[in-house]
Amino acid sequence: MTAPPVPRHVAIIMDGNGRWAEERGLPRLEGHRAGAKTVRDITTYCRELGVRYLTLYAFSSENWGRPETEVSGLMQLLTDYLKDERATLLKNQIELATIGAVDKLPLVVRALLGAVKEATRGMSGMRLTLALSYGARDEIVRAVRAVAAEVKRGALAVDDIGPEHLEAHLDSAGTPDPDLLIRTSGELRVSNFMLWQIAYSELYVTPVAWPDFSRARLDEAFASYRGRQRRFGLTGAQVAPAGGARGGA
Repeated sequence: MTAPPVPRHVAIIMDGNGRWAEERGLPRLEGHRAGAKTVRDITTYCRELGVRYLTLYAFSSENWGRPETEVSGLMQLLTDYLKDERATLLKNQIELATIGAVDKLPLVVRALLGAVKEATRGMSGMRLTLALSYGARDEIVRAVRAVAAEVKRGALAVDDIGPEHLEAHLDSAGTPDPDLLIRTSGELRVSNFMLWQIAYSELYVTPVAWPDFSRARLDEAFASYRGRQRRFGLTGAQVAPAGGARGGA
């Protein structure tokens, strides 16, 4: 029996850690700690199911404005994650990548990131991308500046600029756009996440907070995705004249 298709690239806005903890009378950091366990489980499950790319919104550029104790706690959790999960990534042939202004992260985090990325470089099972110190508007601005620099030095004419030129300078260059964007905790917004890349992504929002997002919940998201027809601006008849093809990778 052939396994049902899964999205090639899944992006997740992991929301609700802090509220999950507060509802239980716990410090917000405990919610982030519980969320880190979910990251481990969902990453491994995506690999098992055959997802090729998984991008997780781990820390936004706006998150630097949170209380200092929470930010420092998040950096420690990230440090612990990189130390603890290196072996798991290697075992599962998962390549680690990042998007965002990672130069703003503490030196110890940057050093660990670099080491794990180097150790997993070229792994063919799946690419796990962590969005760290990431903001889509900042990413697009940096890409525009890079294209402008090409124009300035005469390598590109203004009239020749196309989407592919901007895409080549995005942090995600070389990675296909997300097929499915999942947001946990029920908020109906994309929070400055991959604004260029999710132009035609299917959206799935669940009220479940990230620490409670399980393999079964991911199955539900994938089932919803498979039931959709991706038209990319065309009509339904153009995409599936026989009324068949829907979802898929």
